[in-house]
Amino acid sequence: MPNAKILESKKAVVSALEDQLKNAQSGVLVDYSGITVAQDTALRNKMREAGVQYSVVKNTMVRRALDDAGLNELDSVLHGNTALAIGVDDPIVPIRTISDAIKELGPDTKFHIKAAFLEGKILSQEEIAQMSTLSSKNDLIAQLLGVMQAPIVSLAAVIAAIAEKKENEPDEPAAEAEAPAAEAEAPAAEAEAPAAE
Repeated sequence: MPNAKILESKKAVVSALEDQLKNAQSGVLVDYSGITVAQDTALRNKMREAGVQYSVVKNTMVRRALDDAGLNELDSVLHGNTALAIGVDDPIVPIRTISDAIKELGPDTKFHIKAAFLEGKILSQEEIAQMSTLSSKNDLIAQLLGVMQAPIVSLAAVIAAIAEKKENEPDEPAAEAEAPAAEAEAPAAEAEAPAAE
């Protein structure tokens, strides 16, 4: 029977994992078999740069944390070597980063995604494959802003062109427009004169 200190330590790890899972937008369970220390270090660096929490976890501890977080459907994949990648800010980045690493390692690698979830929903392998091809949240926001700015930029260009055209037009047409109005007043005055006689 484990002593009380070890038991408390394990409970603290499970509690921390549960908190991470509850705050996660997405998570990926990975079988990290077959990668070298250098490859693992490079992957960890990429994850850290992307804001992804990545750690190797004991299956029994992550099972408890998943169950407590309402993700007990993932229990069936918790065997062998397991690492957990959690996305807090961007739900796409963990899935895409792991998928990119798998492509870099080649088709013979044992390193693979066991399962993934997005906002509490367990993803199928097809959904994981689709998610891995999406741009990151920041890239999607930048694309959206670009699309939204395009009409504004076009409108500004049209307004600037109209303003420039008006500035370059001579003032004479305005004077000519006033002259016919003056001529129109003259016949009206002539028409009044006979009435006075």
